Amino acid sequence: MIPRYSRPDMVAIWSPESKFRIWYEIEAHACDAQADLGVIPRENAAAVWKARDVEFDVARIDEIEAVTKHDVIAFLTHLAEIIGNDEARFVHQGMTSSDVLDTTFNVQLVRAADILIEDMKGLLAALKRRAIEHKDTVRIGRSHGIHAEPTTMGLTFARFYAEMDRNMARLKAARKEIATGAISGAVGTFANIDPAVEEHVCAKLGLEPEPISTQVIPRDRHAAFFAALGVVGSSIENIATEIRHMQRTEVLEAEEFFSKGQKGSSAMPHKRNPVLTENLTGLARLVRMAVVPAMENVALWHERDISHSSVERNIGPDTTITLDFALARLTQVVDKLVIYPDNMLANMNKFRGLVMSQRVLLALTQAGVSREDSYKLVQRNAMKVWEEGKDFKTELLGDADVLKALSPEEIEEKFDLGYHTKHVDTIFARVFKD
Repeated sequence: MIPRYSRPDMVAIWSPESKFRIWYEIEAHACDAQADLGVIPRENAAAVWKARDVEFDVARIDEIEAVTKHDVIAFLTHLAEIIGNDEARFVHQGMTSSDVLDTTFNVQLVRAADILIEDMKGLLAALKRRAIEHKDTVRIGRSHGIHAEPTTMGLTFARFYAEMDRNMARLKAARKEIATGAISGAVGTFANIDPAVEEHVCAKLGLEPEPISTQVIPRDRHAAFFAALGVVGSSIENIATEIRHMQRTEVLEAEEFFSKGQKGSSAMPHKRNPVLTENLTGLARLVRMAVVPAMENVALWHERDISHSSVERNIGPDTTITLDFALARLTQVVDKLVIYPDNMLANMNKFRGLVMSQRVLLALTQAGVSREDSYKLVQRNAMKVWEEGKDFKTELLGDADVLKALSPEEIEEKFDLGYHTKHVDTIFARVFKD
């Protein structure tokens, strides 16, 4: 992933240095387990740990791989250069390359998930704070982009909090599913290596042994992992889209924080654009882009092929790095989002009480008018607001047919905003259970 959309902690997980360090730990722990079983000499296992504090030479490994055309063999050759050929002769005993590659990939995904979970904690905290802050800030709810009925900005934030809280559960489930390792040898039968080695290595790396691994860890796990990330990306876009709408000039109910010295346009000095949320919309597409290839990786030939390998070398780092950046950026946007309550009220009142139409409809039915006739009475007055700019309440108060069923006082009462916010506390109690 390009540096523009990267954060250092997540990038570090995918660096060659980190990868080779995990490879080394797998091989060293496997040697310890082999020595415990009496398969290899204890002194050879101990010798492998001589490289514990060594910085592996990435350039040298690449140089060897240019000849061998095999990355694991290149690493093992370099390791032997460090600890000595005789001392290294039992390294990788009974193992196959996928034991190292797949277990390492899952370690990296687990570490990436840990960062994403921490990111989500920060976003949830920001959403909760803004929800509480604007619990009673009334704004118009919209369906199909059209004014519907009043809601509150707090409920909007609470809705996004609940969605991201579900995503937190998805991330945790994805982490658990991907936290397996396999040291089972060619085609996964343990023919040349004892299952105890796998158990030992996995315990050291914080993984569970894969119950049955063929020569690779089953890719349905990875499909589920990247699918979960894709859902998180879609939720990020959901929030970003709402903010982009609110920042439209003719709406302006909220806008991204515009810092001192910031410029909105090279041509138009007046511009204040929703660039961060537009960027998040694009980043969400990149995250979701990994989902289909991860799904297609599930179907491998027999016990193993490497059609998945090139895909994962790309989507592993790119997707986790992108999502990490996107979650951090969205947290910043939510935290600093500028809210305009007066504009929210002005927008809601733009059509002079029209959004209270359902209350009047229900009151008429309660007063004994059929639903069909009630709808006609309300709609004919509502259309005057749309088409002639009339005031909805005034038109109702002047409609003799409406007044046959409802008194002027009853009509007035139907325009009380508090009616629409009376259950906000109940909803908040459901969302913020703590």
